[in-house]
Amino acid sequence: MDKLIELQPEFWEAAGETLYMVSLTLLFGGLGGLLFGLVLYATRAGSLMPNKAVFVILNVVINFFRPIPFIIFIAALVPFTRLVIGTGTGTNAAIVALSIAASFAIGRIVEQNLVTVPPGVVEAGRAMGAGPLRILTTIVIPEALGPLILGYTFVLVAIVDMSAMAGLVAGGGLGYFAQLYGYRQFEPVVTWAAVLLIVVFVQLAQFLGNKLARKALRR
Repeated sequence: MDKLIELQPEFWEAAGETLYMVSLTLLFGGLGGLLFGLVLYATRAGSLMPNKAVFVILNVVINFFRPIPFIIFIAALVPFTRLVIGTGTGTNAAIVALSIAASFAIGRIVEQNLVTVPPGVVEAGRAMGAGPLRILTTIVIPEALGPLILGYTFVLVAIVDMSAMAGLVAGGGLGYFAQLYGYRQFEPVVTWAAVLLIVVFVQLAQFLGNKLARKALRR
């Protein structure tokens, strides 16, 4: 316990780094994943803008990258990260890898939730003369909003987990703190303090996501 008290400045700095990584990853990965999901939904056969070539290529790319374990993915992406931001380690480097990995996962979740929108609702929009983009933004997304929020919440929890793994490549955050000051120095109290704070972050994210989803489903 004395060690944890001594490390309080580093502990809270690591917590801030985790929130920084998770927030920016959700922003960049969320936008990228939304774009991927919309393109997959719109270009699939029988959808708003069917395009077999685009759908197959994007589908293969997502299926190729999505199953790769994140700890391997972040290490493999170091040359690309170094090319983009000039370094392969640190918090910003972790955000690059986290955002790319999250975008593939979110893209599939977005597609799966959009395809549950009843075809009759889409056909009604077409009958009123709405174009594909308008149907996507004013009909399809609002109809799937509740499940989409739950899907994003699920990925947010996964991002928190992945941000902890980023500590293995000096990515900063609570994972790096637990490894550096807890595991390597045989201080289980320090390790468990980081674990408990990560659990708190996850619980708060899940609570907020569930609350927003309930509001969207009641509208």
